[in-house]
Amino acid sequence: MNIILIIIVFGVIVFFHEFGHFIVAKLNGIAVLEFAIGMGPTICSFKKKETKYSIRLLPLGGFCMMKGEDEEDDDENSFSNKSVWARMAVVLAGPCFNFLLAFLFSIILIRFTGCDPATLYYVDEHGAAAEAGISQGDLVISMQAEGEAKAERMYNYRELLLYRQIHATDVPVTMVMEKPDGERYTCVVTPKQDAATGQYMLGVSGGYRLTEGIGENLKYAGLELRYWVKATVSSLRMLVTGQVKSDEVMGPVGVGNAFGEIIDEVKDQSETKKEAVINILLNMLNWCILLSVNLGIMNLLPIPALDGGRFLFLLIEAVRRKRIPAEKEAAVNLVGFVLLILLMVVVFANDIKNVFF
Repeated sequence: MNIILIIIVFGVIVFFHEFGHFIVAKLNGIAVLEFAIGMGPTICSFKKKETKYSIRLLPLGGFCMMKGEDEEDDDENSFSNKSVWARMAVVLAGPCFNFLLAFLFSIILIRFTGCDPATLYYVDEHGAAAEAGISQGDLVISMQAEGEAKAERMYNYRELLLYRQIHATDVPVTMVMEKPDGERYTCVVTPKQDAATGQYMLGVSGGYRLTEGIGENLKYAGLELRYWVKATVSSLRMLVTGQVKSDEVMGPVGVGNAFGEIIDEVKDQSETKKEAVINILLNMLNWCILLSVNLGIMNLLPIPALDGGRFLFLLIEAVRRKRIPAEKEAAVNLVGFVLLILLMVVVFANDIKNVFF
């Protein structure tokens, strides 16, 4: 059952991504030869007009194959024969639909689980924050570690946790705060080292509350999307700068294992079958949001063979007003594709090591 749920999560995310490419291609009059969910041998398929719709054996990935996508084609319905702006729209549609999916799922998730505003529900009277004059109920507006060029705006309490994960030192932090009556003030907090864990702490904690009305629900759904975009970008930056080790990166197997463990934990903690089903569905929504944002951002990276790499070629074409030869673009994309396959093999091997050994 856990495996089926994991396949559903990956399937929904990939479907939405490829559907973005598909629907925008159709709107621009581009012939789609095949719309596939999964990779490898075809399990089942049917054809309608020029498009073959298929489900393939391996539940990882998918594709939207368009006519003239990788070579010049004189057909008026080919991808290569459309304007550069139409092709840009098709390429960007996949990641954009991932963000749209994450936003829609965030609306549902927050409706049931609530939001986590950057309000401090607890302040340790002996902690660093209390010593700087911060009180329970104060709202965090922004944070700026010493040496940073500008302050970082806070909307969710998890943003504060993410910020402290990145700046996990005793470097003083300038915090703009707001009292419950609306009065704003600025203070400098010097994190104190916790004797038990050795980590530098502010001595505060936040929490969740239910949203009030559709307006606030939509607001915090947008902020939920913003948080996951911010967390993904920060994670990539930490990976590049060495703050996150390469063996801490999860691929599909690692994600599936972590998701399975959470499902098992939810089952054990739920008192009734109905409660277990609801909690599993909410956790599935949360994972869909996280993974959908990750897929959207990763595809926007300017790497050959990804949507971001293809968009970069189109951007160069728009600036030069001259198309890059298809064979040269295909050669670069092939190199990028091979490198991506090698990266997938490394990540897969890392997943196997972490999960089983």
